[in-house]
Amino acid sequence: MKPHALGLAALSALVFSVVAVPVSAQADTTSTVYVAPSGSDSAGGTLAAPFATIQHAIAALPSGGGTVVVRGGRYAQRVSLHNAKNITLTAASGEHPVLDGSSLTVPTGRSAMVDIAGSTAVTVRGLEITGYRSADIAAMPIGIYVHGGDTGVTIAGNHVHAMGNDNGTLGSMDMNAHGIAAYGDSPTRPISTLTIDGNEVDHLKLGASESVVVNGNVDGWRITGNHIHDDNNIGIDAIGFEPTLPPSYRYTDLNRARDGVISGNDVENIVSEGNPAYWSPEGWCNCADGVYVDGGTHIAIAGNSVRGDDIGIEVAAENARGAADHVTVEGNAVSDSRYVGITTGGYCDGGEDCGGVQTGRSFANTFTGNTLRNNNTDHDGSPEFLIQYHESGNQITGNTICAAGPGTLLIGTVARSTSGQGDVVDANRYSAAAAAGAATAQWGWHATTYTGFSAYRAATGLDAHSSFSGSC
Repeated sequence: MKPHALGLAALSALVFSVVAVPVSAQADTTSTVYVAPSGSDSAGGTLAAPFATIQHAIAALPSGGGTVVVRGGRYAQRVSLHNAKNITLTAASGEHPVLDGSSLTVPTGRSAMVDIAGSTAVTVRGLEITGYRSADIAAMPIGIYVHGGDTGVTIAGNHVHAMGNDNGTLGSMDMNAHGIAAYGDSPTRPISTLTIDGNEVDHLKLGASESVVVNGNVDGWRITGNHIHDDNNIGIDAIGFEPTLPPSYRYTDLNRARDGVISGNDVENIVSEGNPAYWSPEGWCNCADGVYVDGGTHIAIAGNSVRGDDIGIEVAAENARGAADHVTVEGNAVSDSRYVGITTGGYCDGGEDCGGVQTGRSFANTFTGNTLRNNNTDHDGSPEFLIQYHESGNQITGNTICAAGPGTLLIGTVARSTSGQGDVVDANRYSAAAAAGAATAQWGWHATTYTGFSAYRAATGLDAHSSFSGSC
């Protein structure tokens, strides 16, 4: 909540499309039913005589499934798809249906405008979801929620925005909300072949939670082509080791988001300043990641544009018994982050400055072909690429790293950290602000800051085949 790997070639074969159902082409059959704000649940559910409520339309489909076509207009309705099979819920082509939760009472616990559980081959496409919000610290409003064991769920082309948890308790991590969430909370059946594609998720009040998340027993998923922006906590998160599964499974590989792809997303302006959960007496925390793997495994993060967030991309594990491993971070463009561009390793080591908090490990991850530029816009001396605690055996190669701001380290480790053991750091292309040439640019390693490219390489043995090209 804080704050098998694939390469770009494999990802290029992944193609997703969002196709609404043209009203004129839809036959009036029992496997296709219609809903409109002006309809009636005593009608026939045809194009000429639509139903009024989406839930009634779902119930009217035959046992083999079918399509619910939602006509334009506003619906103050929640929707449940529990134990559903072969059902598509879609906007009518050229029309704009809105699920508006602003008049609905949000109960305590997790609740959603669209709730999918224990289902197979379910698609939700082309809906606007908004207004579902509460100031109750015990409520967790969600736009679209997938849970239980599900197979073949697709969430595509929806717009989830302007909703969340408005509780203002400063410093509390107890207020939560999500835009799109998948909680694999069944130990016997994972959420598998999940696709979250082409959605816009923005202007959410999230407290300690995330805009788009896969959490727990989620095995085989793709988060692709989404535009996630202007939210007050994490943009995309893949989580393990939280109490999503029962206690006996918590520290097993079943309780980890895994075998996933995060690709082609545009994630921007994800900032925790102003989020009550991230207030401390010292001020606001720059803790919101654009893309975050927290205890996940075998995940590809590729070809994303990540800009203007607190932290661009993070691969870590918050739980002291957890780890993030076999994550490939490849070909991403990360810029204008407030704190750092890319970071890996646990963010605390149990010392006094962490309040005694211990976090997990990061190992066997690869960071390659990424472009980092003008990160650390707060200009506090933090690096473009930060290696934190309990990190080892990672590869940081072939990246283009430009410290455009004054005083920014190109690469660095946290003070007192012995992380970096077994890391391969090489074949990177460095440049810095005009005032920092090869003799004055700075790198950090094992709590020591080195001024000058030659001095850094000679002292650490790193970046033997890397280059420094001057100003950027």
